[in-house]
Amino acid sequence: MKFFIDTANLNQIREAKDLGILDGVTTNPSLMAKEGITGTENVMKHYKDICDIVGSGDVSAEVISTDFEGMIEEGKRLAAIDPNIVVKVPMIKDGIKAISWFTANGIRTNCTLVFSAGQAILAAKAGATYLSPFIGRVDDISWDGMDLISQISHIYSMQGFETQILAASVRNPLHIVKSAEAGAHVVTCPLDAILGLLNHPLTDIGLAKFLADHKKANG
Repeated sequence: MKFFIDTANLNQIREAKDLGILDGVTTNPSLMAKEGITGTENVMKHYKDICDIVGSGDVSAEVISTDFEGMIEEGKRLAAIDPNIVVKVPMIKDGIKAISWFTANGIRTNCTLVFSAGQAILAAKAGATYLSPFIGRVDDISWDGMDLISQISHIYSMQGFETQILAASVRNPLHIVKSAEAGAHVVTCPLDAILGLLNHPLTDIGLAKFLADHKKANG
């Protein structure tokens, strides 16, 4: 399973890169605004900065238009920033049309704001490179986000769809583990969720014992 970090913070991206486990980045206008990145030129430059850090990994850059023509124009500008840009398109009618157009014209896409298996089928039929089910938000309305990942994974496997399932709205280390179990190809999450995978009390206890034993043995 690939690990993407969901942020526009360059320092966090560098930290994830230094761990040696970073496969890509997802971001959106809200995350850009959180880092104080505003204005089209600044946003475009920031995407390029992210691509330079990530290297060969994919970077999802989101369109803000909701009409077909606007998405196409934005998507073409975003794709021109760097070869590793993946255009992030919302799961709406014109979004599916745009994904079909991008697919036909060699531009990779990430279909975002997905909450049902039916939406996942449409995105795959349109040729989306990635599909982003928002599992945390599904959990918020008392449904099971992991059931959704499992259902989509089963359908894609049965039908031979090549779209990769990118588990999004991931909030904690357990979400990451469960996404892997459910068949997600990619997980995108904040850095602290990834770092949370490191933690286990028995690791801390074991390390403390090893260090104490070493100290006794070596004075």
